[in-house]
Amino acid sequence: MATKISDETIEYVGILAKLALSREEKEAAKKDMGRMLEYIDRLNELDTSDVQPMSHIFPVSNVFREDIVTNGDDREDILANGPEVKDGAFKVPKTVE
Repeated sequence: MATKISDETIEYVGILAKLALSREEKEAAKKDMGRMLEYIDRLNELDTSDVQPMSHIFPVSNVFREDIVTNGDDREDILANGPEVKDGAFKVPKTVE
């Protein structure tokens, strides 16, 4: 099944790609595009009914470690590092009037 690429299609693709193609380059592009589309047509003939869809070619798994709390609730120890504590929080000088 030969796919025919028109001159208008090549001109349009050239405009989209912002390419200034010579006549010879346009003819070469037509042949290349035609070969690409023929190859895609050949791929469409393959039976892929038993192939599972996938998003990656390699198996992807979560590489993050488990989120395990190791220090627990050390609120009293943390607050002991501050100069003043009020109502379970650090007391700091007022910065806004």
